[in-house]
Amino acid sequence: MRSVFLEPYLSSAGNGGKAVLLARIKLQMLHQRGYLFEWGPVCLAIGIGLYFALRFEPSAGQLWGVGGGAVLVLLAARASGEAFRPLMMALVLIATGFLLAAQRAHDVSGPVIGWRYYGPIEGRVVNLDRSGSDAVRITLDQVVLEDVRTARTPTKVRISLHGDQSHSVQPKPGMRIMTTGHLSPPGGPVEPGGFDFQRHAWFAQLGAVGYTRVPILAIAPASEGSAGLTIFRVRTAAAARVLDVLPGDTGGFAVAITTGARSAISQQALEDLRASNLAHLLAISGLHMGLLTGFVFGLLRAIFALIPAIALRWPARKMAAAGALVAASGYLALSGGNVATERAFIMVAVALCAIMVNRRAISLRAVAIAAVIVLVLRPEALLGPGFQMSFAATTALVAVFGYMRDKQIKIGPKWLQPVIAVLLASGISGLATAPVGAAHFNAISHYGLIANLLSVPVMGTVVVPAAVLALCLAPLGLDWIGMWIMGLGLRWILEVGGFVAGLDGARSFVPGPDGVVLPMIALGFLWLILWQGRARMIGVVPVLTAFWLWAGVQRPVALIAENGTLVGLMTEEGRALSKPKGAGFIAQNWLENDGDAADQISAAARWPETGAGVLPQGAVLRHLSGKRAVEGFDGCETGHIIVASVQMAAPDSDCEIYDPTRLRNTGAIAIHPARDGLKLVSVRDVTGTRLWTTWRTPRRRDQ
Repeated sequence: MRSVFLEPYLSSAGNGGKAVLLARIKLQMLHQRGYLFEWGPVCLAIGIGLYFALRFEPSAGQLWGVGGGAVLVLLAARASGEAFRPLMMALVLIATGFLLAAQRAHDVSGPVIGWRYYGPIEGRVVNLDRSGSDAVRITLDQVVLEDVRTARTPTKVRISLHGDQSHSVQPKPGMRIMTTGHLSPPGGPVEPGGFDFQRHAWFAQLGAVGYTRVPILAIAPASEGSAGLTIFRVRTAAAARVLDVLPGDTGGFAVAITTGARSAISQQALEDLRASNLAHLLAISGLHMGLLTGFVFGLLRAIFALIPAIALRWPARKMAAAGALVAASGYLALSGGNVATERAFIMVAVALCAIMVNRRAISLRAVAIAAVIVLVLRPEALLGPGFQMSFAATTALVAVFGYMRDKQIKIGPKWLQPVIAVLLASGISGLATAPVGAAHFNAISHYGLIANLLSVPVMGTVVVPAAVLALCLAPLGLDWIGMWIMGLGLRWILEVGGFVAGLDGARSFVPGPDGVVLPMIALGFLWLILWQGRARMIGVVPVLTAFWLWAGVQRPVALIAENGTLVGLMTEEGRALSKPKGAGFIAQNWLENDGDAADQISAAARWPETGAGVLPQGAVLRHLSGKRAVEGFDGCETGHIIVASVQMAAPDSDCEIYDPTRLRNTGAIAIHPARDGLKLVSVRDVTGTRLWTTWRTPRRRDQ
């Protein structure tokens, strides 16, 4: 039935083709009435993405221009017709997202050292974790560096502990420590378009990273400090208590899901969980927060129902929701309040508050509210896999189950529907997050659905209730009972992970996609879910196009590390690396981005025996590692590319030299074949000059 709002537009459609098109646009926009709020976070995300995609840092005048333009559009929207007003509001929200990201980037600004530092390092311990190589890492604030002015001293530094640390003091939250170590600026992407650790460190306020082989000394006891440090101490004490009761990987798993710290679980267990697609159980995310609050909510409702005075006179459902919100807040504090947990808490809080105000707890509108809050507080979260996977899974689950509820679709007999719901939820969330996981981690777990079906119900019915029981019994000193039960469930999950990871073909690797692929997939699926009417099928086009682009992605024929310590050459067998050891992080990322399962030693065995690789168009690529190799270099021919790990004087010939001095101004380099020779693309070409970049000098034209 036609709405009275549509009649004027439909009657004007006979005035010509332009009028017909205009009428159809107005008709479509009016048809979306009541469904536009969910597009709010999408528009904010577009604006945030545009800010991070820039190759230059917007000036204050440009930001004021964006803000002024947004105000003008907002004023025009108030005067425009109802049909086109949403389009103008979308532009305003895009501009708002752009400005939010810019403001956040400037708010977290702090000094970043622009040189390699070696000397005394002093600071207060504010975080403890482990690196990918299993080394203990300490994050310090209130940093003091020798002969470095306060204005140039980073807000925070992070150092890894290497060598013999048996004589080191045990770092504790709030303790002031001192050591002697190496610091350097946070590194940029290992290849153009790769993960930008410089940007990540900027928003974490890490102005330097490094390592020490010298024992740690305590120069002041742990101070009371802020509320954050107090929570840090509680987390540390809780982790120690859990490990006393549950040693080994079981205890490490328990510590990870209760305090958010993964330092106590072995690398082998982590690898098994990744290969079986169970690594998400380690991160305190929506699953854990939802299971905890759901259990507490159900438990409180059952308790209140048993007390007639409360059940008959008080709003027991709302009280249970309030109690579950308090439990979620405590869990957020205990977990350290990282971005993933904050995101999960916001989503749960929105649902519980909806219950308390008599609104539908689970809806796309609730998901949109949570996304808006996260994007406003931390716009940089948009770029992380945690945000993307969490909201992809949640949006897909709410959309599918909401459709089934509205259409009254029921699958199977009533007694079997809970099991079917678990199967559907695992399958839907797995499909929704698969492209994101494959794009960020270059791996697909083929038996992940089986592993999740065997593990997620145990997490919800055994582990989480046992954790709540342990917390309740802690004042009586009987928390070991709950932790023992929790250990049974966690051991089962670890066994499932190890078994699935050991199956033939458990995991395959895929090359990393171009930067436009994930945004196209996301926008396509969001259009399919959020747009009302048959036009929603337009969303299939960008999704299929994105997968087509991904399938045809061409990896660089050669890669050069940002410090010249490693070179990778694409061969018929896969990426050949110039060294079997050293620069392991770079090597691992290159191979993963290629979709190559080989390790660095195997990839180094592919390197040509002559010591130099042949590129398209006959160019030769040679890597000189160390001073001796540079001193023994006997010259090169025009067109050859020489990569040196130490500073190197320019030879008499016209060959290209890339040493640390030059690479410091370009970042890592990717070499692609081109019609007229070779195309060299640097990190600087892709990222440009932003707040978080540390280019030494302006780049010359020939670089």
